[in-house]
Amino acid sequence: MGRWEPNARGRMAEAALQLYSEHGYEQTTVAEIARRAGLTERTFFRHYADKREVLFAGSGELEELFVRAVAGAPESAAPIDAVAAGLDAVAQMFAGRREYARRRHAVITATPELKERELIKLASMSAALAGTLRRRGVAEPAASLTAEAGIAVFKVGFERWAAAAEEREMSQVMREALDELRAVTAGGR
Repeated sequence: MGRWEPNARGRMAEAALQLYSEHGYEQTTVAEIARRAGLTERTFFRHYADKREVLFAGSGELEELFVRAVAGAPESAAPIDAVAAGLDAVAQMFAGRREYARRRHAVITATPELKERELIKLASMSAALAGTLRRRGVAEPAASLTAEAGIAVFKVGFERWAAAAEEREMSQVMREALDELRAVTAGGR
């Protein structure tokens, strides 16, 4: 290995994504990721528990951002409007990261183990949002239903935004998905 270079986490994330795209998740080893990033396996394990987590390292930050935005919504905001504030905040986090998100999404959707991990991430976000809504005074089951609806909007909006033909900003796509949910729940089609 050469001299120390900054951004080991970012280099490993990019190396992992390249290798997963080229060879598949199952066929890629931690040693290959570390080598591609110009680092050692030991360095890899200082940053990530396993090769799966390299794709989910930002999940905690994403959840915290979503929760903070919902918690910080005006007290007078309806529960779904508080979640909309969270969706707006999350969309800002993805600004300028569409190509990486597209590549990551392709790897995840092609790998059952990673799809399972993605579902765990979404379930954790939903539970955190429901807790935040309850702390805002939203009773059950409304808090859980609103949180689940918000995660569904996030999931559908993200998939639309990451689609190859999509060029609109994530915030616009998320708002459109939320508007579609509102229309459906209001009795529309």
